Amino acid sequence: MKKRLLLLLLFSKTLLFSQTVLNSLPLNLNFLGKTQILNAQDEKTNEVYIFSWDDKNINILKYNQSLFLANQFTDSIKHETSRDLIGYSISDDKKPSLYWSSRDYKNILITTYNPHNKTSESLKFDFPGNHDYIISCFQQLNKFYILTKEKDFEHLLLYKFEEGKCEIKMFDFSSFVFKNERNVQISFNALIKYFPIKRIDPDIYTPVELASSISKMYVVQDHIILTFDNTLTKTQAFDLTIKTGDIKERTFDFPASKTPTRTTNSFYSDNKLFQIKANKEFLLFEIKDFDSGKGIRNYSFSKNDTIPLMNSPFVMQIDNNTPRQLKTTEKFLKNINGLPGGVSVFKNNRNSFITFSGFGEYSDFYFSFNSSDDFGERIPYSLSKAVYFDAMLNENLKFTRDYQSRPLAIDNLFYFLNSNKDIKLYDALRLKNYYVLSYYDSNLKQFIMRKFTDGLMIEDLGNPIMNKYQFSKPFSFGDIKSH
Repeated sequence: MKKRLLLLLLFSKTLLFSQTVLNSLPLNLNFLGKTQILNAQDEKTNEVYIFSWDDKNINILKYNQSLFLANQFTDSIKHETSRDLIGYSISDDKKPSLYWSSRDYKNILITTYNPHNKTSESLKFDFPGNHDYIISCFQQLNKFYILTKEKDFEHLLLYKFEEGKCEIKMFDFSSFVFKNERNVQISFNALIKYFPIKRIDPDIYTPVELASSISKMYVVQDHIILTFDNTLTKTQAFDLTIKTGDIKERTFDFPASKTPTRTTNSFYSDNKLFQIKANKEFLLFEIKDFDSGKGIRNYSFSKNDTIPLMNSPFVMQIDNNTPRQLKTTEKFLKNINGLPGGVSVFKNNRNSFITFSGFGEYSDFYFSFNSSDDFGERIPYSLSKAVYFDAMLNENLKFTRDYQSRPLAIDNLFYFLNSNKDIKLYDALRLKNYYVLSYYDSNLKQFIMRKFTDGLMIEDLGNPIMNKYQFSKPFSFGDIKSH
């Protein structure tokens, strides 16, 4: 997924963000181009494992629930260097396993580490011959899952890896009806081919280009939620039960409007579905209970309205140029009209920070005549356009002003990374109400863990933080995702 530098607020005065260095450890990593760091949490004991490796060795660090170093050992690696890491699991006897996929995603090397006697063992798993591609990977209750597509069939396969064993569940979509925006019936395979399923990570802000995706995936406890917004009339959602392989279909009509629209989308969060619908005349927003489908809140704004309780200005960005502010609701709606719409929710404690957006990308080419070819060389290029604004919902899902003048923990983490661009190797983990950033300082040759919480200390009042989406967000944390 293409990352975008949305907007970075620079402070004119010194601010000390809520962060604490937890610990540091001397570490020498070679050939940094092949190096990576992965944080893993034992969800049963709250112990934390850190894996860092280069072209020769892997370092396994184990921390207790208070984040004090409890165990450390180094193991050599061989075949892993030609593979991609896609996830981890942790056994009941506290042995972590890493899953390394071949570059063609046809097989997986599973390496299990024993921190007690400092040994490791590996086994190889081959996908069946009809395996097509990996949709997403995720961890849940210390188990590792891979959701895949099988060729020719209208179903998805979910592989669960635990204690060296693999269990497969099939989710069959052949009996469900899918239609395109022209109300013509299409197959499930065609739907996810043209609109690939994108997994949403609830622990970070969702970038506007990801929020505008047609097909989304959410992992919630023992369920996978799939939502499809490929028509302009409804959201088609599916609740997949991981334990049983059962599928429940739910449909949610978009808010009714008198004039046509080409901008719609939805977002799932906390067992609720957030839907938007917009054109150059209006913006409609509705929140529905996911289980019952009943409306909880609905809002309507016209081009002549001043949208109350906004936590940011209207912002537009063309390609990688400097973002600029749009002055009125009318100008915002004019620019979002026709773009793939987006709405995203980031929940922090009782409040939900919400972003309304539109994102479109256009690809074309031009001919360069600085070429030995008589006809010139065809040079591809792409242009993108993003528009958005922020708001906040309270625990009753009503718009409210963000009187909290302090940034969130995730804001502090993003700001730290943007202020320390020499940090290339890092990973972050959300623990309760704070984040732990693990990174390698190549100058000091140290591995450092830093804790980020909500809030800041202001030495001298500087520029206020206008909203929660003004920090640059080019980073992706959490599970390492497949291509």
